[in-house]
Amino acid sequence: MSGEALSSRPVASCWLSIIGIGEDGRSGLAPAAAAALDAARVVYGGRRHFALAGPLAAETRPWPSPIHEAYPAILARRGEPTGILATGDPFHYGIGAEIARLIPPAEIRTFPQPSAFSLACARLGWPLAECGLVTLHGRALARIVPYLQPGARLLVLSWDGSTPAALAVLLTERGFGASTLTVLEAMGGPRERIRAARAEGFDIGAIDPLNTVAITVAGAGRALTLAPGLDDALFENDGQLTKAEIRALTLAALRPHPGLHLWDIGAGAGSVAIEWMLRHPSLRATAIEARPERAARIRRNAEALGTPDLAVVTGAAPDALVGLPEPDAIFIGGGVSEPGVLPAALAALKPGGRCVANAVTLEGEAALLTVFAAQGGSLRRFSVDRASPVGGLHGWRPAMPVTQWAWTKP
Repeated sequence: MSGEALSSRPVASCWLSIIGIGEDGRSGLAPAAAAALDAARVVYGGRRHFALAGPLAAETRPWPSPIHEAYPAILARRGEPTGILATGDPFHYGIGAEIARLIPPAEIRTFPQPSAFSLACARLGWPLAECGLVTLHGRALARIVPYLQPGARLLVLSWDGSTPAALAVLLTERGFGASTLTVLEAMGGPRERIRAARAEGFDIGAIDPLNTVAITVAGAGRALTLAPGLDDALFENDGQLTKAEIRALTLAALRPHPGLHLWDIGAGAGSVAIEWMLRHPSLRATAIEARPERAARIRRNAEALGTPDLAVVTGAAPDALVGLPEPDAIFIGGGVSEPGVLPAALAALKPGGRCVANAVTLEGEAALLTVFAAQGGSLRRFSVDRASPVGGLHGWRPAMPVTQWAWTKP
């Protein structure tokens, strides 16, 4: 839809109103937002939202658990005045984006309030555009790990009142105990409270479940470099690991873009899938590994390195590929010479998708030469020498050369 069409749509066509509300309740609503709320015949929201927005003449319908069970009933009301109450800005880690996937924007009016992040920056004098923004609401604590960079300012949406203390423990364990955590509770209302403490020795208690944590990262901790090719020692492994130099070249060959989904076939320690996900928060990956002990190791590595959402499938390709979400990119690091693996992978890849396969054995190299002859693409060979002790001196020890095939599906 064009910008002109969006701007000229009739207000009457907007049957659904999404109304952001703060801790100041109805008194903080703009007149248009209050009018939309009063015009609704049915209003969805949390019980806390209803209490803040009261009195309400409309029928109130609390969110079920899981929340998506309410979506069919909302869709069934198309054309009838309906309201949704949300916290702050509904499109900043809120319900707005979910609803907009189901209902055309032309049928929705949204009345946002300041987000928790905006309120926190207003309280602390921080520039919002320069802060790392993380939500841990309903998400694993480890998601914050990639953001732990010395000197960084982070704003974190908490899951509940226990989140700040859990963050303090994680920061201390990773060598950032000197960091300052500022806990901002119930911002914008009569219960607002702001308290600060160091991560090491964190002693703030009785924290309101509705809280945001501002973190100033300090200390010589274990920060993950922003460049691909993390130190091999960061990955728990049994030797089945794409080494740092080759991993960096492999990530470059895969050409990650936001929103893409990678299959890492024969994942070993999961290093390529993990580094793929670290390139952008919207990148997803599935690691396929035949050996159960390695699959368990991949999960531990993903948790330790801040990609707990990495999906791990235990099974051997090609059979284990059946039924998986369609990939935008594929890396084959193990089993490239196994019968059926390459054909199944290439068949599953979306048009325009990227496949990169590495081989160190003669059999694997032969498979890549065959597919290169049939499909084209690019073929490269990498050799890496590392200095290592030779008696009291040092000399070069070559690693096994790696043959890499890269191909974009027409």
